[in-house]
Amino acid sequence: MPRVVTLAAGAGLALLVLPVLALLVRADWGSVPAAVTSPEALAALGLSLRTGAAATALCVVLGFPLAVLLARSQGRAADVVRALVTLPLVLPPTVGGIALLYLLGRQGLVGEHLDALLGVRVPFTIAAVVLAQAFVALPFLVLAVEGSLRTLGTGYETVAATLGAGRWMVLRRVTLPLAAPGLASGTVLCFARALGEFGATALFAGNVPGVTRTMPLAIYTAFNGAGVSPDTAVALSLLLVGAAVVILVLARAWRPGVRA
Repeated sequence: MPRVVTLAAGAGLALLVLPVLALLVRADWGSVPAAVTSPEALAALGLSLRTGAAATALCVVLGFPLAVLLARSQGRAADVVRALVTLPLVLPPTVGGIALLYLLGRQGLVGEHLDALLGVRVPFTIAAVVLAQAFVALPFLVLAVEGSLRTLGTGYETVAATLGAGRWMVLRRVTLPLAAPGLASGTVLCFARALGEFGATALFAGNVPGVTRTMPLAIYTAFNGAGVSPDTAVALSLLLVGAAVVILVLARAWRPGVRA
């Protein structure tokens, strides 16, 4: 390996590791146990885990068919759809929150009809948290599954079809098993992204304690709240980092043939 590549790789690793190390050094470890076991912290973490799981399930249900469609499509239309799928990755999350608000808010394109006809109001509810998390996390799952399917090609599906398998059987018995590794990786990334979502949630769901205050919002509130020590925000940040690391390690250990 050329030395310059090794140096660049080390600098990249430092960029990722040093900020987390700074958190560990900055933490007041004497107050960490009380901060992370407080009712507010546990409520925020529990809400993040529940809504993150719901958002991930929604992404799997909607994202897997979309990924299969993109992987098996060619042409300009597929390129446009792929660009639209990727859009949440490059947009600031706050833009996503504003967009969701103008779609599902009381005066939104769809929200005003939901309110007038059904009396349903989505913003500033748990449903809004789930939708905001799904909006920013869905591209991770779609791109992971699409990449997995494109790498494997269509040979096995073509053989199954020539042997008389119908479309649903090909999807269930061939496409889904082939996409399983990408689906597993995409699901983990999707859940981790949903767990850390902040901007879209803040604008679309608000910051209501016990209702929409997820862990990232609790960290922001603790860091900027009047009369609250920044040490509390550091402790909550460590709790969120720890939860994310545990999720990623367990997911890696679960995958067949991979050692944790």
